[in-house]
Amino acid sequence: MDAEINNRLGINRRYFFGRTGAGVGLPALASLLASDSATANANNTVGKPASPFDMPNFPPKAKRVIYLFQSGAPSQMDLFDNKPSLRSKRGDELPDSVRRGQRLTSMTSRQESFPIAPSIFRFARHGQSGAQVSELLPHISSIADKLCFIRSMHTEAINHDPAITFFQTGAQLAGRPSMGAWLSYGLGSENSNLPAFVAMVSGSGGQPLYDRLWGSGFLPTRYQGVKFRSTGDPVLYLSNPPGLTDARRRRFLDDLNQLNRQKYEDYGDPEIATRIAQYELAYRMQTSVPELTDVADEPEHVFDLYGADSKQPGTFAANCLLARRLAERGVRFIQLFHRGWDQHTKLPTDIRTQCQATDQASAGLILDLEQRGLLEDTLVIWGGEFGRTVYCQGTLTASDYGRDHHPRCFTIWAAGGGIKPGFTYGQTDEFSYNVTENPVHVHDFHATMLHCLGIDHLKLTYKFQGRYFRLTDVHGNVIQPILA
Repeated sequence: MDAEINNRLGINRRYFFGRTGAGVGLPALASLLASDSATANANNTVGKPASPFDMPNFPPKAKRVIYLFQSGAPSQMDLFDNKPSLRSKRGDELPDSVRRGQRLTSMTSRQESFPIAPSIFRFARHGQSGAQVSELLPHISSIADKLCFIRSMHTEAINHDPAITFFQTGAQLAGRPSMGAWLSYGLGSENSNLPAFVAMVSGSGGQPLYDRLWGSGFLPTRYQGVKFRSTGDPVLYLSNPPGLTDARRRRFLDDLNQLNRQKYEDYGDPEIATRIAQYELAYRMQTSVPELTDVADEPEHVFDLYGADSKQPGTFAANCLLARRLAERGVRFIQLFHRGWDQHTKLPTDIRTQCQATDQASAGLILDLEQRGLLEDTLVIWGGEFGRTVYCQGTLTASDYGRDHHPRCFTIWAAGGGIKPGFTYGQTDEFSYNVTENPVHVHDFHATMLHCLGIDHLKLTYKFQGRYFRLTDVHGNVIQPILA
């Protein structure tokens, strides 16, 4: 029967009529859908990525990605993009020649005045590279020579949900596979007992984060991310129900898999093959996940590296520590979402809070990976969905201001895994409003990330509704100057 499953491809006639009639298939084990171990076995349709390609396409510099996504959009002007000349322009109107009629959000489009609000925070140059970083980020400043700052990022969306969706999936509308799902599909997993793709969320307030941001879209559901929780079981339904022993669960799964395989033989539904693999992964995760999330074996100096919050489950610092533990165990794509950067008002106060929650842990993660020999093949990325405006949203005072959404330019940084360290790429105008040198679009960023992983972004495709899709859609160029 296994051979029959292995030889089946696509959707057969019985599956089509079964799905359009009464329907077939059991509910997927939603929280546990991710790549299975056997993804490395190219002859096993049940367990391998359903990709027709031999990935990687060329020797990779990175084996995995840790993406520290700062949801809400950090202000580039207050963190990385120093504009000292604006101090003399405080309160002046932003010139029309700078705005160029660019789109504004509904939150500021009716403002009668657009006063320039220079950052109140000091900047300094750091390391041999001389990268300029704000006083708000002393720990990131201390590792500036390990980072590559891209100050010329730009995107197309001006509101949070489409902008975050665009960064995660390469499209503004929901329904496409997320970055991690694409990597799970193309590269599979290095660990038979853990998912290929894990997501974690920290912070409070700000925009909601939907499960589709780590979803598989139109890819088979085995490739979607598994969300780890900070309370109770790290993954839903991980523990056995009361009264169910491990031995009885094993017998239950064996019987269930036999039924699923019979159903697969009848209908050829690829989601049944996914279900078989995922139930088995869930069983193995009952041992691997508790061991992973139990940080009691970490020495005190490691907690000191990440900061005091690293002992508090659910914090950004704790999630950074878990990200390193996941990387050690071969998880392919690890994404941390941290909320709270949407600072339309009270930016000076609120951005301090955000930096205090994220600065030390972000730098600690880089240092921890480096001392363990993992940074050279782990690509770490830090950044949000767009930037913030130079003009003030609301009332500008001597000590307070807010900033609206700004897709025209913003800063992200990356480290490790094939990226040139101690390097700053791209420039913006004196108002941090428009890119003036080396623009980097989201599709370019995706193409470069895939390149570091040994993937030609033009070749990682999936046919859906008669068209071949890819993460970079029909765009994207690798940013060669930032590659090591």
